Amino acid sequence: MNSQILNYIGLGGIDIGYILIGMAAMIVLSFLLIIILMIKVSKWKKKYSIFMQGKDAKSLEQDIIGLYEDNKFVKIAIEKNKNNIRELFKKHELSFQKFGIVKYDAFQQMGGQLSFSLVLLNENDNGFIINSVHSTEGCYSYSKEIKNGECSISLGEEEKKALNIALGINS
Repeated sequence: MNSQILNYIGLGGIDIGYILIGMAAMIVLSFLLIIILMIKVSKWKKKYSIFMQGKDAKSLEQDIIGLYEDNKFVKIAIEKNKNNIRELFKKHELSFQKFGIVKYDAFQQMGGQLSFSLVLLNENDNGFIINSVHSTEGCYSYSKEIKNGECSISLGEEEKKALNIALGINS
């Protein structure tokens, strides 16, 4: 069978049966794609109807505006919390975080270890030592400044122990 149309487009030598088989395959493939697309559209319609259930365009718009306002509120709250955390960190850095205490008998005739050396340091190892010496005549207290974990005044044995405890140094 010779067709003028097939000759015109340059396919005059091809058997018309092959063309019909190819067209039938294309029709079957098209039907399969249509079925797949119909299934997907059906799923989207179900999701859409669940999403829009009990809603109209105005109430949905109000919900979206509400979510936007909530988002702005959350962003403001987060920024405020960040600032508060920074402020607390600065204050915490200067607070006393490390301590060491050593109780001892200042004089051998006394009992009960009523004398003590107390060290209080901040995060940067700055602070002071309080040394309280208890004797039969009374109690005397002394303080020494600590900068960067060191004291410019010589320390007694108990004061050194208390400082090492506060610094976390095992001696």
